[in-house]
Amino acid sequence: MTVPIRILLADDQQLSRLGFRLVLDAEPDLSVVGEAVDGEDAVRRALELSPDLVLMDVRMPGIDGIEATARIARDAPEVKVLVLTTFDLDDYAFGALQAGASGFLLKDARRDELVSAVRAVHAGDAMLSPRVTRRLIERVNALTEAPVTRERQPAPLPALTEREHEVFAAIGRGRTNAEIAQELFVSESTVKTHVGRILAKLGARDRVHAVILAHRHGVVSLDDAPPETP
Repeated sequence: MTVPIRILLADDQQLSRLGFRLVLDAEPDLSVVGEAVDGEDAVRRALELSPDLVLMDVRMPGIDGIEATARIARDAPEVKVLVLTTFDLDDYAFGALQAGASGFLLKDARRDELVSAVRAVHAGDAMLSPRVTRRLIERVNALTEAPVTRERQPAPLPALTEREHEVFAAIGRGRTNAEIAQELFVSESTVKTHVGRILAKLGARDRVHAVILAHRHGVVSLDDAPPETP
C-alpha cells in the first residue's frame, strides 16, 4: 500500500484551511496531518510533525510565509514547501523561491491544479507557472549581468556526464520529468534517477535551485525560458 503524502496546512484563514483539507483529504494518496495559523506556528509544526510538504500562505500575521519558508528550509531541509498566494506578484514569487520554496501557486487554482501541484512538488518537480518561471529567470539574469566580484562569482559546476548535462539543461528550461523523458527518448524513472544525481552533485535543494544554477552558469539562456501565457 502506498504511503500517503503528509501535508501541513499553513494559513491564517480558517475557511481556507478547511477548503484545502477537504480537497486534499479526498485524495487517497494525500493526507493532511496538521494545521498552522501563522508563520511562527508553521515553523514549529513543521519541526514537530516532519510533514512531506507544507502548503504555505504568503500573507500571514507576524512572520509571513516567505520568512517561515526560509526557516523551514534551514531547519528542516527535507520538508518541501508549496507557496500559495492570492496575488500574482513577482516579488512574492521570487522571494518565496529564494527562501527555499519548491513551488508557487495562486490560491484560486483549480482543484485538479492544486492536487497535481502537491504531487509534483513531492515527486521532485518544480511547480511554477510559465510566467513565474520566466520572471524568475529574468531576475536571475539581471543579477548575473551585474558587475562580477569575487564574492559574486558562482562556484564552478561539478563534473556532469553528457546525459546529466542534457537533463540539467532541460531542467533549466523548465521541463518536467515527463517532458524530459519524451525529449531524450528515455523512461521517466531514468530521468528521475538522473535528476537525483544532478541535484546531489550540484548541492541543490530542489529543481527551483537547479533552474537558478543553470541560468547563473550560462547552461541555458532566457531565450530557452518558457513563453509567458496570457
